Amino acid sequence: MSLYWIFTTFAMAFIITVIGVPLFIPFLQKLKFGQSIREEGPQSHQKKSGTPTMGGLVFLLAMIVSFVVMVLIGGWFGSEALLLLIPLVLFGALGFLDDYIKVVKKQNLGLKSKQKFIGQVVISVLFYLVYRWGGYPDTLTIPFTSIEVNLGWFFLIFVIFWMVGFSNAVNLTDGLDGLVSGLSVIAFGTFGIIAIYQEQNVVAMFCLAIVGAMLGFLLFNKNPAKIFMGDTGSLALGAGIAAISILLKQEWMLLLIGLVFVIETSSVIIQVFYFKVTNGKRLFKMSPIHHHFEHADIGWSEWRIVFTFWGTGLVCAIIALFVIL
Repeated sequence: MSLYWIFTTFAMAFIITVIGVPLFIPFLQKLKFGQSIREEGPQSHQKKSGTPTMGGLVFLLAMIVSFVVMVLIGGWFGSEALLLLIPLVLFGALGFLDDYIKVVKKQNLGLKSKQKFIGQVVISVLFYLVYRWGGYPDTLTIPFTSIEVNLGWFFLIFVIFWMVGFSNAVNLTDGLDGLVSGLSVIAFGTFGIIAIYQEQNVVAMFCLAIVGAMLGFLLFNKNPAKIFMGDTGSLALGAGIAAISILLKQEWMLLLIGLVFVIETSSVIIQVFYFKVTNGKRLFKMSPIHHHFEHADIGWSEWRIVFTFWGTGLVCAIIALFVIL
C-alpha cells in the first residue's frame, strides 16, 4: 500500500465532513436537538445552550465511509479493519443513545453511569474476542524495552480498563469549543505516523481518516462552535485511540500522546477524592481542569485554554515520536 491510499482516505473524510456538517446543522436545529448546559457549570457556557449537538454522527460517518470504501477497493478488509471499526461504531452508538436521552428526552445526565459502564464493558469484551480471533497476542511491552509480557486472560481486564478509561477521558475533555477536535487531530495524527513507520498501513489509513474528518469538523466546532460532537463523537474517539494503541503495541505511549486526556480525568478523580476527605472542600475551582482555568478567579479565555492544551498535546506528541522513531 502506498501513501497515496492513506492520504486519499484523509482527503475523502475531510471533504465529506466539510460538505456534511453544514447540511446537518439546520436539520438538528429543525429537530431542536440543542445542547443543554448544566447550571453548575461555568456561567459563560450558558450562552451555548441550544447549540446543535450529535455532530459526531457526521464525522464518524465520513470517517467510516472513507475508510471502508478504501480498504474494500484495496482488498485489505480483514480482522485488523474490523478491530478498528468495532470500538468506533459501537461506542459511537452508545454515545448517540446517551445524547438522544439528553436532547430528546430532556434528561440532562443522559444514560445512568451504570448503564453506560455496562455498555462500555460489553463492547470492550467484544473487541477482545475479535482480537483473539484475529490471532493477536495477549502481550504488553515494557516501556523503553523490547520485552513483551504475556498476560493471558488478564489482558482482557487490561483491554476493558483501557477502552473504558480512554473513552471516558476524551468524553470528560470535551467541554470547550474545539478542544477535543484539535487534540484528536494531534493524537491520531501521531499514531498515524507511528503506523506508517511500523508499516501497519490499514491502521495508518484509519488514523488519517479520523484526522481528515476531525479537521473538517473543527472548522465548525472551533470557538464559537456552531455544532458540538456530543458523546456520540467523544466516546467513539476515546475508544478508537485506545484500540489503535493496542494494535500498534504502543499502549503505554498513549499515556504520553494522550496526556491531556489523562490529566483531565485525573483532575476529576482528585477533586472527588479531596472533596470527600476534606468534608466538602475543593482542590480545583472546578473540574475537569479546563473549567478550573476559566473560573472567574483565574479568568482565562476559552481560546487561551484551548490553545494551551493543544500546545501541551503537540509537545507530548513530538516527544513520543522522538522516543519511538
